[in-house]
Amino acid sequence: MHNHPISYEIILWLIPFIAIIIFYVQAVQHSNQNYRKWPLYRTILFITGVIFVALSIVGPIAEQSHSNFVYHMYSHLLLGMLAPLLITLSAPMTLLLRSVPVLYARKVSKILKSRYLQTISHPVIATLLNLGGLWVLYTTNLFEAMHHSMLLAILVHVHIFLAGYVFTISIIYIDPTPHRTSYMLRSVMIIFYMAGHSILSKWVYANPPVGVSKLEAELGGMIMYYGGDLIDVIIIIILLKQFYKSTNNKKTTTLLNKYRLN
Repeated sequence: MHNHPISYEIILWLIPFIAIIIFYVQAVQHSNQNYRKWPLYRTILFITGVIFVALSIVGPIAEQSHSNFVYHMYSHLLLGMLAPLLITLSAPMTLLLRSVPVLYARKVSKILKSRYLQTISHPVIATLLNLGGLWVLYTTNLFEAMHHSMLLAILVHVHIFLAGYVFTISIIYIDPTPHRTSYMLRSVMIIFYMAGHSILSKWVYANPPVGVSKLEAELGGMIMYYGGDLIDVIIIIILLKQFYKSTNNKKTTTLLNKYRLN
């Protein structure tokens, strides 16, 4: 009997995530009726990404993360790095533009081209928002404070996910990106982010946040260091693949133009 309130609370927390997955699947069905078939792997990536977000907020990992810094760091990697990457690769904006009426698609496109989104999705700004937020969380009293305020905890989790997602889409272009930046700039920023994230993980290792034991801080710092690097390497591989493809396309276009002139 004592487990019922917890079960109901978990169900309430899961409703938004279930709704998002249902909406995505319905959008896929609509897209398949009007355009070429939507890749199955994108749907799998999206569902997995949403599940990872849910796991970091509700369930065993989320529950343990309140009292165990190691679990908190697993939650951080899921929410702020892995889930944003998977959702980015699922191309949600492309699917949205395909599945809504033309009038709404134009409005969405207008929002995507807005100065505000252009600013926060610039690689430099996106990197500072993402990395800066993590430094504030782990080097100030914010980490301790979020465990005493539900509202603050929600705001921190929302920021971690959104900052991670915006950073990811600023580095690798999967969805339509009106304001593109150079591969050089994006390469520099992902390297800068990796360096900043690695330094922060070492800081956490040596300087446990308030209320965190030395052992948990050391384990959490190692998870942050190696887990973060692994996800960043995946992003770099995707970026290099896109650069290689772009270079080949330019060479092909140049050769075709020369052939036509001759």
